[in-house]
Amino acid sequence: MQRRSFIALGAATLAAPRLAAAQSSRALRFIPHADLAVTDPTLSAAYVTRNHAYLVYDTLFGQDAALNPQPQMLEGFSTEEEGRRWTLTLREGLLFHDGTPVLARDCVASIRRWGARDDMGRALLAVTDELTAPDDRRIVFRLKRPYPLLPFALGKTPGLICAMMPERLAQTPADQALKEIIGSGPFRFLPDERVAGDRVAYARFEAYRPRPAGTAEGTAGPKIAHVDRVEWKVIADAATAAAALRTGEVDWWELPSNDMLPLLRRGNTLEVAVLDATGYMGALRVNHLHGPTANPAIRRAMLAAISQRDVVMAMAGTDASLWRDGVGFFCPGTAMANDEGIAALQGDPATAKKMLEAAGYRGETLLLMSPGDLQLNNAATTVVGDALRRAGMAVDEVTMDWGTLLQRRNKREPLAQGGWSAYVALNTGADLASPAVHPTLRGDGRSGLYGWCDSPALETARDAWLAAPDLATQQAAARRLQAQAFSDLPYLPLGQIAQLTAHRAELTGMLQGVPVFWNLRRG
Repeated sequence: MQRRSFIALGAATLAAPRLAAAQSSRALRFIPHADLAVTDPTLSAAYVTRNHAYLVYDTLFGQDAALNPQPQMLEGFSTEEEGRRWTLTLREGLLFHDGTPVLARDCVASIRRWGARDDMGRALLAVTDELTAPDDRRIVFRLKRPYPLLPFALGKTPGLICAMMPERLAQTPADQALKEIIGSGPFRFLPDERVAGDRVAYARFEAYRPRPAGTAEGTAGPKIAHVDRVEWKVIADAATAAAALRTGEVDWWELPSNDMLPLLRRGNTLEVAVLDATGYMGALRVNHLHGPTANPAIRRAMLAAISQRDVVMAMAGTDASLWRDGVGFFCPGTAMANDEGIAALQGDPATAKKMLEAAGYRGETLLLMSPGDLQLNNAATTVVGDALRRAGMAVDEVTMDWGTLLQRRNKREPLAQGGWSAYVALNTGADLASPAVHPTLRGDGRSGLYGWCDSPALETARDAWLAAPDLATQQAAARRLQAQAFSDLPYLPLGQIAQLTAHRAELTGMLQGVPVFWNLRRG
């Protein structure tokens, strides 16, 4: 983890009197896992951008605790013509933060912008013959064929969320950043208070209309804000973050570092709890275009070198209840999880060295990006780098902040032109529960996400899962898909750890899953 000189939060607030004056019992102060580098929810799938988006934007469907879609901005929906026509009806009285009403044409434009970049969005639009707004409240999909995953696609948390925004903003090309961040969610973004690397602020949207009934869970149900402000304080140093939480200068630390957990568990003023029951799944994302990682035989040797147990223990400690090794490409405990191909997880650098020689490895540099400001990723990267060096690879471990890493991973150029070879990423288990949402279990090449794995066989196996008519057929298809994944290795699975969070004990009403800021109360 990147260490920086200790700066007391009290001193920081002296430099920001407006922020200090607002800090009261009606303000919730939060330490995010990383700085907010991208505010446009259509431009980045980074979790910090998604978490920001759920404050500001609302979605047509939400996702309940069981990961099932539920109407959110919608009063309801209906299907006709054997599932080829869907009509979604907005609730009355919804407003954007600029005071304009939420209309069906705003939602149509928002869906189109999201669908130009999101994987499931592209799939949905590909089977859509016509997407229209016949009046102010109705959104109509006419489909080429039935697509029962439509509500899930519009309400999912993995990947890019389908955020509703005014039509004038949604008409911004999907590869260009929005000039304004205006949604219809329970909080308004305060751009004038944003300081890169330091803080982000939001104010409760007084005109927000929560769902009138139901239970708040996940991103579904009534979104009732009980605080007037949410303030994100970016603190990369774990000791500084822990001190701020213990003294009450902040209320919630999203992702506490493992070495601070014993300190945070002392006394009764703080609580350490599970934020998401599906945990975090580790992955070594690799570049399939350039360098040694472009060779599948070398990727298989790298997998053989890395011990999942060593990686998860570096992130979560020695308590075996907080981690799991022997993990494949699907979240353990979910319906698609299986043991096909698990024997490839050897954790033996000596065996890997022989595999590298057989693969024709000749000492090419592997550039391993390490986010110095993310303790978990950084710890896992250190273990991965050491294992690959012991297997005989020339590893150049380059430390940078997470925001810089997110920018660099977009580069498709060779190393000599600023490219990269590999980096450690963490996904919530919910993101890896099925091929429908799994962001990187793909072989769609240059049209896909960072890494750009090109495997027609992997895509064929995924298509077979999507076409499966029942659970048993899906599970059989998932086994075949995992077998192909262990051969092609679109990325290297690194195991699973518990996703813990820490907060002041008087903070109640925290929902499991994506970190959200409604339903929270003091006392």
